[in-house]
Amino acid sequence: MRLTGRGIAVLLGSVAAYVIGELAGYGVFRALAGIGLGALIAATALTVRQPQVVVQRVLSPDRVERGRPALATLRVRNEAPRWQGAFAAHDSAGAERQEVRIRRLGPGSEATYRYELPTSHRGRIVVGPLTLERRDPLGLAKNSKATGEVATLWVHPKRHPTKTVVAGRPRHHHVGRTADDSLRGSADLRDVRPYVVGDEVRHLHWKATARTGQLMVRDYADPDQPRLTVLLDTRGEPLSAATFEEATEVAASILVAASTAGHRCRLVTTAGADLAAPGGAVASRMFLDELCITEQRDDRSGLVPAALTTGTSAGGAIVVVTGVRGSASDFAPLLRRYSSVTVLGLGPAQGVAPVLGAHVVLGTSARAVLQQWTGVLR
Repeated sequence: MRLTGRGIAVLLGSVAAYVIGELAGYGVFRALAGIGLGALIAATALTVRQPQVVVQRVLSPDRVERGRPALATLRVRNEAPRWQGAFAAHDSAGAERQEVRIRRLGPGSEATYRYELPTSHRGRIVVGPLTLERRDPLGLAKNSKATGEVATLWVHPKRHPTKTVVAGRPRHHHVGRTADDSLRGSADLRDVRPYVVGDEVRHLHWKATARTGQLMVRDYADPDQPRLTVLLDTRGEPLSAATFEEATEVAASILVAASTAGHRCRLVTTAGADLAAPGGAVASRMFLDELCITEQRDDRSGLVPAALTTGTSAGGAIVVVTGVRGSASDFAPLLRRYSSVTVLGLGPAQGVAPVLGAHVVLGTSARAVLQQWTGVLR
């Protein structure tokens, strides 16, 4: 328990009033001093006990798109055999603070409260810890304690509708060399061959079986390069802070669309991040979490990192998300290694143009760039 700023002011004022009353002989000042000290004693008595409750906070959801609502549900239970007086619960979410007024709780009773969390900015937000605070009606004294666990709210980049690209060809076209000639069971059709014991029955090719008179199965091969690679420019020079947020939205929209469609994807940044995952909901969440914590860095490195120009992996489609400033020589090394190269540039310019065998799409916002890119894919 400790005095608030107001309580300290009342204490000092009461002492000064008492001194003046004693020196000047004015009884009214002594009376004021007594009232002030009495108020402080009462405030101390009201706040001497800390709230004895069990508090649980649940985030719903714990991952949310920027600008979408996210709620915290606070459950407060009084397990003591006595009544608990009203108090306040303070919760922090990044730089913002939320205050929840908790009403009186009877023995064994429980109350539920909900409040919104800030989702206006992309990032990983630490929520908590909770602070339970009891104050007197005049705000002269308070008693507080921290409780509850710290939670994490992931605010993902905003996503926009877009189409997927797989080297500009149908999804079941094999791109790149296979990792193993005997590898079977992936989504790329390599050949139709006679059935052998142990093959998947669901891979039977009935038309070829009817034509040849023997069981035929589809033979699949797994390329060792992700179908789609997204290169996000995290350098501070080509993109302003506001435009970089648009760039993360472009990357998130493309990766989620491709992952949802079942494509293998890879996210690479100029700062050195490199994340590859097969398609599906789990892969989408992995990419969104990575983009959630991706920040700009003030470095003078080139646009294309060495991870994309060295090694044995090549082929597939690559999408470069950067600013409108730059030259064709920045992404020229990618033309020799990828079947399809697209550059999405964010800035004041707008338009679509082929440059050195690559598609260059310029737009003023994430939505504008993706709309034009979708038109190119039709």
